[in-house]
Amino acid sequence: MKQRTKDEWLKAGVVIGSEVDLDRIAADVEIYPGCRIRGAETSIGPGSIIGVEAPATVENCQLGRNVELKGGYFSGATFFDGANMGSGAHIRAGTILEEEANGAHTVGLKQTVLMPFTTLGSLINFCDIFMAGGTSRKDHSEVGSSYVHFNYTPHQDKATASLVGDVPRGVFLNQKPIFLGGQGGLVGPTRIEYGSIIAAGATCRKDPLEPGQLHIPASPRAATRPYETGVYGGIDRIVNNNLIYIGNIIALKEWYRHVRNIVMGRDEFDRACYEGGLQNMERILAERIKRLGGLAQNMKPSVQRLEMQPHSSELIIASQRRFHTSWETISSKLEQSDWAENGVAKASFLAALENLPLGGAYTETIQSLEMETQAVGQIWLQSIIDEVAKLWPLSSN
Repeated sequence: MKQRTKDEWLKAGVVIGSEVDLDRIAADVEIYPGCRIRGAETSIGPGSIIGVEAPATVENCQLGRNVELKGGYFSGATFFDGANMGSGAHIRAGTILEEEANGAHTVGLKQTVLMPFTTLGSLINFCDIFMAGGTSRKDHSEVGSSYVHFNYTPHQDKATASLVGDVPRGVFLNQKPIFLGGQGGLVGPTRIEYGSIIAAGATCRKDPLEPGQLHIPASPRAATRPYETGVYGGIDRIVNNNLIYIGNIIALKEWYRHVRNIVMGRDEFDRACYEGGLQNMERILAERIKRLGGLAQNMKPSVQRLEMQPHSSELIIASQRRFHTSWETISSKLEQSDWAENGVAKASFLAALENLPLGGAYTETIQSLEMETQAVGQIWLQSIIDEVAKLWPLSSN
């Protein structure tokens, strides 16, 4: 099939920006009238379809094979093979949809990572979150319609990213799915274990970390009481969950560098998605460190005001003061490139990859790994997260 020129696309009702490299748009791509394709970083792989339900703007995105973006605005995001989004989508930078991850209509995502097969219903705001779980399109983690991840606090901070599943187990595509019931919400920063079910119509404010449980969060009692914005309570859980989240993104970045870089190598469209995924993880890390740093800066005025209040907890004051004074050290370590990972496990796992038949579908290749190999890979990735979590030692509080 012959590649269309930009003039031919324009005659078909599609505006292709002058900066877009047509060689990065596969010849069999379908783009419907009313769509706009922009950005020098844009790459659209074979079999992809854009704008079938409504006009779509796609700028500086990377699409793998058979991706469907049915309508909406897509900027700075990466979509791996088979990912799709319904019309009315608003997808911004820092977003990665891995293989066959998908959403129905009117979904908003930013700084979001959806591992393979993850499914979002309609009318969802799901920013600043990582989600994994499931083994296939028939066995997948799901978020019910009309769901919100609450990622902004009355204290005006956004140290609120939530971890639904995790990277060390999630990348192997062998975990029980997680279900977040519709008409509900999640108050970040929260961690949720594989196999968890959050009842529909409920807002989860805690960390369900026991697998295979149905959680029916309690509704807050009606009340009116004094509340002073900018005065924090205990912060240990908030800091710990943020560092664990950052550790998971660092681990995922290492997975991309050492595993996806090997497994995904069919053509330039694979390469564009790989590079786009890495770029988005760098965006996520920068954002999470920035937001955690903002929280650290908020500790100084919080401590000052707590010290003026009678009956304030000395433990809470000490914890907040320690976080504020130690942030410079913590942040410098978070920005380093080398971690004290389990080198033996890493070497053993990567050696096992040398025997894999490469060039096929990513999900099938990963799921073909022996259980013993997967276990070693989990040890390697978890060791990275453990090192990051040590930056806030809970036992010393």
